[in-house]
Amino acid sequence: MASCARKTLAPHAAVMITSRNPLLRTTYLVTGVVIVILSPVVGAIPGPGGVFVFAAGLAMILQNSQRAKRMFVDVKRRWPKVGHYADMGLRRKSAARRRARDKSQRDSAPAAR
Repeated sequence: MASCARKTLAPHAAVMITSRNPLLRTTYLVTGVVIVILSPVVGAIPGPGGVFVFAAGLAMILQNSQRAKRMFVDVKRRWPKVGHYADMGLRRKSAARRRARDKSQRDSAPAAR
């Protein structure tokens, strides 16, 4: 029955479920949440440290939680500019491919008069 459930998931989701020990994944998820919670404390220190700490915690959460990843995708669809900045911050390969594809489509489209 588990194999049927995996067939309904996206290919990368099946890899995510089986690639790590669940205890290790939970540990990373909790660590990411703690880092996100601590980012305002680090942000009180002069300098941009809180932003980087928050980004590191968010990356850990997104890598280890399918639910958080789905919520992130929903936010990106609803507010594309927020998703663009998040992709830039996370240096996502899919975002780089999307930007290259959009640029080639703009370049190949005939100029409107």
